[in-house]
Amino acid sequence: MLNPKQLLRSLLPRRLSLIQKLTALTGTVVVLFMTLFAWININNLQKMLVNNTTREIENLASTIIRMTHYQMLADNRTMVYQMIDEVSSHPGIERIRMINHDGIIVHSTVSGEIGQVPNPTALHCNRCHNPVKPLVNASLGSKNRFFTLPDGTQVIGVTKAVPNEDSCSTADCHFHSNSDKSLGMVDIVVSLDVLRSDLTSYRNGIILLTLVLIILLGASLTFFTMRLVNHPVNELLRHTERLAQGQLDCELTPTSNDELGDLMRAFQLMTNNLRQARTDLEEWGRTLEEKVQERSEQLKRMQMQLVHTEKLASLGELVAGIAHEINNPLSGILIFSSLVAKDVRLDPALKTDIETISAEAQRCAGIVKGLLEFARDYQPQMLVCDINQVLVDSLRLVECQTVFQNVTIVRELDNNLPEIMADQNHLKQVFINIFINAGQAMQEMKQGELQIVTTPSDDPAGGVVIRISDSGGGVPKEQLGKLFDPFFTTKGTGGTGLGLSVSYGIVQAHGGTITAESAPGKGTTFIIRLPQPHCEPAVNAKL
Repeated sequence: MLNPKQLLRSLLPRRLSLIQKLTALTGTVVVLFMTLFAWININNLQKMLVNNTTREIENLASTIIRMTHYQMLADNRTMVYQMIDEVSSHPGIERIRMINHDGIIVHSTVSGEIGQVPNPTALHCNRCHNPVKPLVNASLGSKNRFFTLPDGTQVIGVTKAVPNEDSCSTADCHFHSNSDKSLGMVDIVVSLDVLRSDLTSYRNGIILLTLVLIILLGASLTFFTMRLVNHPVNELLRHTERLAQGQLDCELTPTSNDELGDLMRAFQLMTNNLRQARTDLEEWGRTLEEKVQERSEQLKRMQMQLVHTEKLASLGELVAGIAHEINNPLSGILIFSSLVAKDVRLDPALKTDIETISAEAQRCAGIVKGLLEFARDYQPQMLVCDINQVLVDSLRLVECQTVFQNVTIVRELDNNLPEIMADQNHLKQVFINIFINAGQAMQEMKQGELQIVTTPSDDPAGGVVIRISDSGGGVPKEQLGKLFDPFFTTKGTGGTGLGLSVSYGIVQAHGGTITAESAPGKGTTFIIRLPQPHCEPAVNAKL
């Protein structure tokens, strides 16, 4: 069942298409102009046929006058009348009669009219006659009139005067006065049936030809309109519908080089621009999403670094206090244990225990020293330096240790690195810590590799990047984020867990960053980024 909207749409007149409108409009114009053309043509033909018929009748009257001229001079009226009767036998001639100068019909093909005087009041006679007396001295020119016979036949009558020539006024047979202009008239009446039949036949032919031309012209206009106008317009409509549905990959091929072709090319150019704009927007959206994600990760890392820094700063203050408190009694233990160990009164059986106390006190002193280094404020002495040379010097200090006995050291140092501002001694401490950790991670392996790579930073601010990689056992993912926490170590009881924390503080004091990448069985890589001289380092950084 139709809803009200569908019912209303079905009741409304259907919208006419462009081809229907153009066909209806051009058809109407063609019909009007062809009808006007046919009407003018038929009227002109009718006038032409009437004029031709009138001239033929006038020529016939002149022929009769010339043919009967000599017979009239001889007063041989019988021959004249026979000639007139012979001429009247031609098809279409209704009547021929001769009227003398007194207005009396002296001969007529209609025998009942001989000897009568034409009715001067008749519509077809009043052009030559006055209602009172005949116009005998009418002009010698021809006169024609149209009228209808009593039987309903429409005819044309032509009356031509017989001029009074000199030979007529001096003839022996009869005498005419020189003052008379004419001797009489020849009146010929011809039926218009033949003319009307020809005119009707011509009119029917014109009408038929007009209809055929209208049909052919309408069909041609419809065909060419559909080919040149309707087809391109429909293509444009379909293209527009596809664009409205978001199908920007569609193509529109121009079908001509006229204005519609230019319009189709303009639509295709617009489509290409829209497609490019959508691609740019999508690419911009993807780029924006990637940038937002990258920025979020940077903010997350910065937040983690900030939390880590705050934690280290708070822990550094706590450690500094604890170290000072422990250092005093520890110094007493070391002093008195040394004195006891040197005292001759000491029982030799207790000497080993005293040496153990002294060694453990020394170890505690080392831990306290590390705590103090961790807790103190760094004030780097910034000088221009070559980071490659710092790495070489640091490596020279540790490469002869036993932990590097089975380790191959690979150096890939870029010779085009920019110079940086740094405290070389502090950076050496950072590199030595990382080198020793790498060597210890590969100590139990039959063969290891330590790779040191330097490259210029890809940061617009400039700087250098140092990558130190080992082929050790790696660090699990859950422990990777704790590498720079104080007292966290993967060496068991063999380490204090302060080396990487101290290194983290030194790098941060230089305005740089240090990160670690690792996976079990794939080794560990430390990435250190240091800025160029124009980047101000963070001074007095509290760990």
